Amino acid sequence: MFKKDFPYFSNSDITYLDNGATTQKPKVVIDSQVEYYEKYCSNTHRSNFGHANTATQNFENARKTIKEFINASKNEEIIFTKGVTESINFIASSFAKKFKTVIISSLEHHSNIVPWHMQNRSLGNGLEVVKCNENLDFDMEHFEELLKTNPNSFVSVTHISNAFGKIHDITAITKLAHDYGAVVMIDGAQSLAHLKVDMQTFDCDFFAISGHKTFGPTGVGAIYVKEKYLNDLEPYQTGGATIHQVDFNSSTLLASPYKFEAGTQNIAGVIGFARALDYISHVGYNNIEIIEEELYKYLDHELSTIDGIIFYNDIHDSIGSRSFNIQGIAHDDIAILVDKMKIALRVGHHCAQPIMKQLGIKGTIRVSLAFYNDLNDINMFITALKKALSMLRD
Repeated sequence: MFKKDFPYFSNSDITYLDNGATTQKPKVVIDSQVEYYEKYCSNTHRSNFGHANTATQNFENARKTIKEFINASKNEEIIFTKGVTESINFIASSFAKKFKTVIISSLEHHSNIVPWHMQNRSLGNGLEVVKCNENLDFDMEHFEELLKTNPNSFVSVTHISNAFGKIHDITAITKLAHDYGAVVMIDGAQSLAHLKVDMQTFDCDFFAISGHKTFGPTGVGAIYVKEKYLNDLEPYQTGGATIHQVDFNSSTLLASPYKFEAGTQNIAGVIGFARALDYISHVGYNNIEIIEEELYKYLDHELSTIDGIIFYNDIHDSIGSRSFNIQGIAHDDIAILVDKMKIALRVGHHCAQPIMKQLGIKGTIRVSLAFYNDLNDINMFITALKKALSMLRD
């Protein structure tokens, strides 16, 4: 139904099921970037001629769009970055390093693990990991125990697991953390493509957002920072566009968000990201959730009919990605064969090696959906998978 809005599908005969890695871009997003480069390409917040003013206005309107889309309180709470990875590194380096303990979940992407290692944190030495059960559920009792025994804690947890599609109850996690005086950051890389998010409901202190996983351009994202922490946040970089006054003895910086956005930003990308969110609003999360729930259940049902399939969680509180293995078959071999049949998906550890090691596996086959997928995509994949398995089992 929605594929007609995405040029990729007109120019490709690939069955695209790798949306957890990146999503395709609707034509309105592509057009918005082309329009910037062709019609008013200028830098922002510097010159005051007509096109420069247009660029600045559209850039700042994008900030407002994101603010309203996630129901933040003020435009100043939205800081543009290259994406979720930079957002997490920014907060890790500029704010969270002062906390004695960082608490993460078992399902984190490497982007929410490695930055803490760069602070010389390790398990039991400034870094704690909340256990999960055999269904990959977040262990709230263990989380509370960690909060009790580590009073100066920064909590950094993914909203939706990129590897398994598991959804964490962010509202409950944040409330419990706040009850113990902890500060909370959420990795929302996989969120906006599937679910409506609300900063007032979540009440988290930081929320990292991805553009390219949300039908927007690559190389752009944002970090929501609750207003009360803006003055406590140190700039990650400084230089052009961040300053109020400079002489050879000292510098004074602008207020948020500008003091955190050094140098020329990805102007076209930011404008395109806002247009992607407008497009999502046009489609509507009610429609997205209905479509994806049907697809997700159908995919799960079809996969369940395959002999030797191994799942690692059920789907009652998951969305987007479905990970599995086939007993006795290497996932890399399956990937090679289905690629020959023009099926795009991902196999491996999905930048989540710790949970894979905990499960005793090297990786999984991951099918990740978006609302522009349809039942035919799943049928094409199942047919290819069965053919690959027949070849590998002979």
